[in-house]
Amino acid sequence: MTAPTSRLLTLLSLLQTRREWPGALLAERLGVSHRTVRRDIDRLREMGYNVQATMGPDGGYRLDAGADLPPLLFDDDQALALALALQTTAVAGSGLEEAALRALTTLRQLLPSRLRHRLDGLEVVPLPGRAGDAPPAPVSPDTLVEISAAIRAGRTLTFDYASGQGGLEPARCRVEPHHLVFSSGRWYLLAWDPGRDDWRTYRVDRITPRAPHGSRFIPRRVPGGDVADYVSARFKGSEQADRWPYTGTVILGLPAREVLPFAGDGSVEDLHDGRCSLRSGSWSWVALAASLNRFDTDIEVVEPPELGEAFRILADRNAATAARSR
Repeated sequence: MTAPTSRLLTLLSLLQTRREWPGALLAERLGVSHRTVRRDIDRLREMGYNVQATMGPDGGYRLDAGADLPPLLFDDDQALALALALQTTAVAGSGLEEAALRALTTLRQLLPSRLRHRLDGLEVVPLPGRAGDAPPAPVSPDTLVEISAAIRAGRTLTFDYASGQGGLEPARCRVEPHHLVFSSGRWYLLAWDPGRDDWRTYRVDRITPRAPHGSRFIPRRVPGGDVADYVSARFKGSEQADRWPYTGTVILGLPAREVLPFAGDGSVEDLHDGRCSLRSGSWSWVALAASLNRFDTDIEVVEPPELGEAFRILADRNAATAARSR
């Protein structure tokens, strides 16, 4: 028979893994009598857990949400995932930075040394979300930890990189890893590629690390010195400055309140007549014109003339596509 405190923690862990447990099965898993299970359930209720008794031939128990937050129990991966989420929130400009930082500090003090060491190795650079971002992509915590270990040790990293296109074999890459970046639910690795003599950005969900790590390298300074600005610029198709290479202004036949939620990093000004102006950017004039059509309304180009020409190019292409579809 386990000690009462250890048994109570085991019981709580079991209740968190499935919606309902028969009493007899809990007693069997804990190696105690059904009466002892009932006493332990009462102790959990005294601690604030909303454990409901269920009807049935054997009777059972279900852990439900309660009115107050009771003490929580996490396994290693859950604790690391929570700490990572708090770390990104603490610097993500969400308005919850101070609360997230306090929660992260509290959690870190309670983590066992093996988890604290893994967490301390994860230095995350958060970026704000971008309009039209794809859904988040899941990443293994072990992959994040292994990449972080290579970054902290200053050792080259070898990995297989999936292209994202079915049927193609993953490419074998060998790079000098420098920074982990988190943006819009996705993790990215910023690394120096000696073969291309240039910086590269890799999606971590497509990375499969290959051990062991390679030789040491001397860390480089990203152009401009700011990792977030540099990666954000690369996402926009710019080599240096964190701005779109092609930017224009239009007037949309919609009020500002309907445009703002979908404007991304663009700037919106209400014209008080059911219309608004939008200044936005993209990686080409035609791409910008195409992205503005997502608002499904009348568009008037303010500047520059190249944007108006892009709309004409797009109109000709769309007309040709429509003609072929008849």
